[in-house]
Amino acid sequence: MSHSPRRTDVPKLIRAHPVRRPGRLVSAVVAAVLAAMAVNALVTNPNFRWDLVWLYARDVTVIKGVGWTLLLTAASMAIAVVLALALAIMRRSDNPVMRAVAWFYIWFFRGTPIYTQLTFWGLLAVLYPRLSLGVPFGPEFVVFSTNDVFNAAWAAIIGLALNEAAYLAEIFRSGLASVDAGQGEAARALGMKESTILRRIVIPQAMRVIVPPTGNETISMLKTTSLVLAVPFTLDLTFVTNSVGNRLFLPIPLLMVAAIWYLLITSVLMVGQHYLERYYGRGFAGAGPAPRGGKGLGKKQQAILAAGTTKDDPFLENTP
Repeated sequence: MSHSPRRTDVPKLIRAHPVRRPGRLVSAVVAAVLAAMAVNALVTNPNFRWDLVWLYARDVTVIKGVGWTLLLTAASMAIAVVLALALAIMRRSDNPVMRAVAWFYIWFFRGTPIYTQLTFWGLLAVLYPRLSLGVPFGPEFVVFSTNDVFNAAWAAIIGLALNEAAYLAEIFRSGLASVDAGQGEAARALGMKESTILRRIVIPQAMRVIVPPTGNETISMLKTTSLVLAVPFTLDLTFVTNSVGNRLFLPIPLLMVAAIWYLLITSVLMVGQHYLERYYGRGFAGAGPAPRGGKGLGKKQQAILAAGTTKDDPFLENTP
């Protein structure tokens, strides 16, 4: 007669306790105390004149200054992006002349202060009162006055754009270099042209590396527009708020107005940068899960999902 063995060593459930992290509580308390002290210092100090801050934050002159600041930022960045892409391609070219020209441009504009460059563009009409198109050391076909076509606004935009292009060129070059060279070789084997390879294969993949620093440069450009006084250009946000503050003999409230507007615009740009980074980072580690239901996908991917022939997540495995 056999007896079944008695199971006396039945495993017990593990009662796990969360790891205590007192440092988090201490850091939260310290941060809260410092934040409360900062708010108290800002709110209770009458020298900030918050009544004037809220009044002039909506002033028509200040709003126009905000508009000009945004215009300078957008126009200069648009020109800088086009020029920087050309410079990055020239740096990667097999032509030594193109590489030398791009290197000299980047060396010069990165090596001189932006304030000096803006001052130079503002004095261009003094150096060259008239500009012309024609044969060098020969006849001139078209002659026009420099002040007629190169006013302060254009001088500020061109000065900012040429300086920014030197920095963006290195960002774009590193982004293009991050794409595996084997993909270009495979595209050439299929008979694709170099321009098509760059436009359809290299640049879309390089955007994952290019977008984050370009977003930072855009935010930096927003604040660099405060230096266009060197041109001189007197319609931007910084100059307008300083002028009003000097007229009222109250510079601090108007400085707070400028700071609030810069913080607001920067916050909007940071949100846009976040979504751009997430869009171009799809399919890479750390970019987050793939969107479900077709949201955020291209039209072809949405059509495939709508047909019902695949799952929402084709990489999802079911374990029996």
